[in-house]
Amino acid sequence: MKKLLLLLFFAMFTTVFGQDKMKITAGSLIALKDQTEVNVEVKFENVLFMKENITEAQYLENRKKQVLENPKRGEEAWTKWIGQWEIYKREYVDYFAKGLNKTYKNISFKKDPSAKCTLLVETTWVFPGWHAGLTAMTAEITGKIKLIETNNPSKVLVEVELNKFDKFVKNDEFVMEYGRIAAAYESAGRYLGREIKKSLK
Repeated sequence: MKKLLLLLFFAMFTTVFGQDKMKITAGSLIALKDQTEVNVEVKFENVLFMKENITEAQYLENRKKQVLENPKRGEEAWTKWIGQWEIYKREYVDYFAKGLNKTYKNISFKKDPSAKCTLLVETTWVFPGWHAGLTAMTAEITGKIKLIETNNPSKVLVEVELNKFDKFVKNDEFVMEYGRIAAAYESAGRYLGREIKKSLK
């Protein structure tokens, strides 16, 4: 029960204080009018991490050290952790699409390079949050979401800014860093889907 109340608190907190964390900076989502399928992509390259703006390599080295120094974990735990990290990096796009499809159902958002338009998430910074039993902090994402023409990527129809976006959504792996980051992408998709729904009424 305590855990449920905590999750509800997180949801209310981000709803009240998260309004400036996603905003349209160019174009209009009306550009999606008449689209039935939209390709989705997530770029997760050269991303900086934590408040110190360290590289992914530095972040992973720090995590490896923490895992190996924990007597209850060790090399086997690290091998599993880094394996899941690489899997989730490839699946963040699926979480983003899942969020979009959850809140806007008139367009099919999926990995489909044949679609006329693409929603591209360019991630520049991530704070993976933390989890400590009954208390937790959501992950944060900074970057841009661009609606581009799939065959002409230089043509940007809409640009949306993510500023430490941290709206809460629960998933099965929320206790792990990669799970919290996945939740942030899914949440970004849900929130953007709601904005698309408003624009295309």
